[in-house]
Amino acid sequence: MPETKKAAISAQQVKELRERTGAGWMDCKAALGETGGEVEQAIAWLRKKGIAKAQRKAGRTTREGAVGSYVHAGNKIGVLVELNCESDFVARTDEFKQLVHDLAMHIAAAEPRFVTREEVTPEVLNKEREIYQEQARASGKPDPVVERIVVGKLEKFYEENCLYEQHFIRDDKHTIKELIAAAITKLGENMTVRRFARFKLGEPTMAAEAAAEPAKSGQA
Repeated sequence: MPETKKAAISAQQVKELRERTGAGWMDCKAALGETGGEVEQAIAWLRKKGIAKAQRKAGRTTREGAVGSYVHAGNKIGVLVELNCESDFVARTDEFKQLVHDLAMHIAAAEPRFVTREEVTPEVLNKEREIYQEQARASGKPDPVVERIVVGKLEKFYEENCLYEQHFIRDDKHTIKELIAAAITKLGENMTVRRFARFKLGEPTMAAEAAAEPAKSGQA
């Protein structure tokens, strides 16, 4: 591996790249990591991924779109997903419809719990953090190392549980966020997944699980 690839990425480099491209912090950090901290190369990397252009459109209102569905073979798993865009014209294109279908199929297979990391509730995050801290401390690691381990495991949690950060099941070189960014670049409109629902035969509903919690507490 070239020496430049090993260079530490500073917060200032990430800040500069964000200001020049409008891309998110994690995307900029990833781009700089892939290019050894070279800002110009990182800009090109983001453009190839479609992220830089997509971020410039991110503030646009998305009030059109479509609700797509997917039922897995055997009729045991079904998904509904709402993908929004800016115009009904784009919502009717074959590319948009294909993206909705791909997202629904991915959700059926990958089982995300949230759309983005920002949707992860503090309760869930705190619970995961406590688990990771206990695991790391049980192995005898000092506190500074424990914190680094926790941060790394939380990133892995986001990757596994947040739709936008999961790797697309049909092309694991790209995340769902990058898949959507590429569609934004191609069709010229902002797009966002607003919500999704995944159904598996026999699974309890969220309402049933919530109702069961007081009973569990009473038995404790």
